[in-house]
Amino acid sequence: MKNYILVTLFSLSLCFPSFAQQNDFVVEPYLQDAEPTSIIIKWETATSGENLVEWGTTPKLGKKTTGSSYPVNFGESRLHEVQLTGLERFTTYYYRVKTGTLKSDIFQFKTPPFSGEEKPFNLIAMSDMQIDSSEPNKFNEVVNEGILKYLDQEFGGELPDNLALVMIPGDLVSDGTVYEQWNDHFFKPASKLFAEVPVYPVPGNHEKNSQFFFTYFSLPKNGDAAYAEHWWYKDYGNVRIIGLDSNSGYRDLREQYKWLEQILKETETNEDIDFVFAQLHHPYKSELWIPGEEEHTGKVVKMLEAFSDKTGKPSIHFFGHTHGYSRGQSRDHNHLWVNVASAGGAIDNWGEFEGRDYDEFTVTQDEYGFVMVELDPNPADPRITLKRISRGNTDKSRDNELRDSVTVFKLNQKPNAPLALSPNNKTEAITGVTLKASSFEGGRPSSTHTASHWQVATSPDFEKPVVDSWKQSENWYYEENRQKNDDLTDESLRRLAPNSKYYWRVRYRDQYLSWSDWSQPATFTTN
Repeated sequence: MKNYILVTLFSLSLCFPSFAQQNDFVVEPYLQDAEPTSIIIKWETATSGENLVEWGTTPKLGKKTTGSSYPVNFGESRLHEVQLTGLERFTTYYYRVKTGTLKSDIFQFKTPPFSGEEKPFNLIAMSDMQIDSSEPNKFNEVVNEGILKYLDQEFGGELPDNLALVMIPGDLVSDGTVYEQWNDHFFKPASKLFAEVPVYPVPGNHEKNSQFFFTYFSLPKNGDAAYAEHWWYKDYGNVRIIGLDSNSGYRDLREQYKWLEQILKETETNEDIDFVFAQLHHPYKSELWIPGEEEHTGKVVKMLEAFSDKTGKPSIHFFGHTHGYSRGQSRDHNHLWVNVASAGGAIDNWGEFEGRDYDEFTVTQDEYGFVMVELDPNPADPRITLKRISRGNTDKSRDNELRDSVTVFKLNQKPNAPLALSPNNKTEAITGVTLKASSFEGGRPSSTHTASHWQVATSPDFEKPVVDSWKQSENWYYEENRQKNDDLTDESLRRLAPNSKYYWRVRYRDQYLSWSDWSQPATFTTN
């Protein structure tokens, strides 16, 4: 008799999926919009019912808060939203949610510190996890075998102590208008992560401006009211995170640029903010996929560069769209470029699409993975460290391998200005002039020589250089370091005019993006 009942119930669940869903969560609990004294908890059920969160500072819980619910799709399913208030900053809490007979496991979260507090923390950036039919479980792997396993091995302890938040610059699902994809392809594979760490996405082109995106996510409502949650900002410790919409219909809106200009201006004088991160979906430049580039992002990059120049506060723009990893830096500004894909979408393999070797990028890799950002707000020397953690690609699997890393300090310590050694006051053959400068010195005790910038001009003011060459110690392109064995202290010149006097100079950069002053100019004359 018992076996017969089990078989009958199982058969009913196959014939009528809603029967099974009514006895389980459609979307497991996940965290949104965390503040030092509040947080939002959301979950979805197949039918309506109470919106209750039991919570407390121990697993015994003890407190109860109710909220509201609203429909997601045209069916009976309901999305529940409860905001917990009156919390203590930088404190661990336990919670579970309850709707009717449904009761979740007990999870944890940790409230953020107040801005300006000296609390180190970590965040993760990843994107483009939309399902790939040839690797349908890849996002599940990136989260559970990648992020969760990596954090446990690196730090041990509890997840909320090791990770403050997750940034996602777009393409969460393949088609944002398809209701089933949101749970099956996005929330379900990452349920263990999002139940204990708040997630902050911006829309990509695959979201298709779907209302599902804006229903499922409760993002900060500090952008334009007319474009709620299309752009916003969130402060965590000494970092301001800015979310932007680079999609068609929004990327050209003057309102978005005006708002960004206002936020950056306010951040200039905010002494609690040392770093600014922006996330948006489309790249300004892409070494793996030129057709995916978007000029809108270039405008944002220029605004961030100008902000960093004016304030001395380093900035980063995180992006996706191209399914691979890239990390670069602006030549004349303390600004990083980071493509954080792919967390599941089909990789844009080398040679598959039109690409280009851009000067800005130090490394590009066609692979799955995520980016770990470690922030140390030590007021004497604030810094951030980015680490690319790789899951490999279809040709070579990698088990959370560190493939790239860069550290940036707010307070620069300049390397020494190099010496322009030769040629100097000499006549050189037009066919073969090689500039030679002194060895790298100065900066921080750990500084190394990672870039040189050479200029040659026909006047000592260098207003119109005939040579303006920027070389980095690494240039990983198409699986090859094109700068291998270049010590950066010499530069060969071609195509100079005969019987002409030239002025030349050079400056050096360390791995922390600190430039030296220019060398004193030297001269030579071609015969």
